[in-house]
Amino acid sequence: MYQKHEIGKIGENLAAKYLENNDYKILERNFEAKQGEIDIIALDMEKKELVFIEVKTRTNLKYGKPVEAVDKTKQKHLIKTIKYYIYKRHLENEYIRVDVIEIYLHNNKYKINHIKQII
Repeated sequence: MYQKHEIGKIGENLAAKYLENNDYKILERNFEAKQGEIDIIALDMEKKELVFIEVKTRTNLKYGKPVEAVDKTKQKHLIKTIKYYIYKRHLENEYIRVDVIEIYLHNNKYKINHIKQII
């Protein structure tokens, strides 16, 4: 489990760096509530949208593509957590979207796939 957690952290750090290099402002990382967790919350500076980002990192495809792990159950938890975040921060009038960033790690190299508006 420890290695899985470390791989996830590496992926989240790579995703945050990618976002910052692509005109996003990171607002929060690892927002936790009883409903679940949001890996990265950022502002898309170009589109002026609040973006909730789930980061999925894989070293191989043994268990499928990273985005496939964001199944209906995971989406339900994400939506509940996002609603709570919006309520707590009084952001009811903001444009929002939910993205997934897939990180593929292999031999000290990585590939990023940014999938916008999954929900």
